[in-house]
Amino acid sequence: MAQPMATSLQHKRDAAASPALGENALARLLLRARPLVMGVLNVTPDSFSDGGRFLDPAAALAQAHRLVAEGADILDVGAESTRPYGGPVAVPRDEERARLAPVLSEAVKLGIPVSIDTLKADVAAWALGQGAAIVNDVWGLQRDPDMAPVVAERGAPVIIMHNREQADPAVDIVADVTAFFARSLEIAARAGIDRARIVLDPGIGFGKTPEQSITCIARLAAWRGFGLPLLVGASRKRFIHSLVPSTPDERLGGSLAAHLIAVEHGATIVRVHDVAPTVQAFAVAAAIRRAK
Repeated sequence: MAQPMATSLQHKRDAAASPALGENALARLLLRARPLVMGVLNVTPDSFSDGGRFLDPAAALAQAHRLVAEGADILDVGAESTRPYGGPVAVPRDEERARLAPVLSEAVKLGIPVSIDTLKADVAAWALGQGAAIVNDVWGLQRDPDMAPVVAERGAPVIIMHNREQADPAVDIVADVTAFFARSLEIAARAGIDRARIVLDPGIGFGKTPEQSITCIARLAAWRGFGLPLLVGASRKRFIHSLVPSTPDERLGGSLAAHLIAVEHGATIVRVHDVAPTVQAFAVAAAIRRAK
């Protein structure tokens, strides 16, 4: 059980140490007026998508350089696998920080905003102190009660992702996501998080059947009424396998299709493992649209 007073003091120390206090990296990115590509960097031994290929710091930093060179607008760095299809293994905060320590500050030096993908408020606070610019919370401020205060104190943009403990085929997934977002936005407002710093993510694959994940992409416009940027992370997700049997590294075509359609339906940001093909697909799609 966390000690609130000690945690709050640590949050304030981390916030004070951060060189980017108060900056809104999200606003700067959105000025580009095109789909933004977030490159995934998993510093984990058990990610569903890359199976620990980047746990070694040297391999992780080489991948970070590669993603930036390929055109990523944001680097999303995480050290605890959230494993959307079940069986996540909780990582102690000290271990999570130890995995991040040799990678995060070096990734920040590459010159594009870095988001910290974590469930833990104290890890988020520490990462922001290391120069991370965005918090990516796969439980949308609803798991760690200290997360919203950390985001508010730091003035950091936050990605609020929908999640469920388990999939339920009987659930109206659009209504469920809508209600979840509404709860998260209430939490954000109570904490004092600037609404202009919030992104909504329907959480493709998280607590959803394959059919529900497909529905979330098809009906993405249902959440445009919140007036906030939408992020879709369909990259290599299992719903693709449900349509065309494939391993995660065989799902590039399905990932590109999902993200192109997501952008057509209102996505502002896509979270991907394969940056170069995504950048190319978006460039070609944009050129075709302009040629009408």
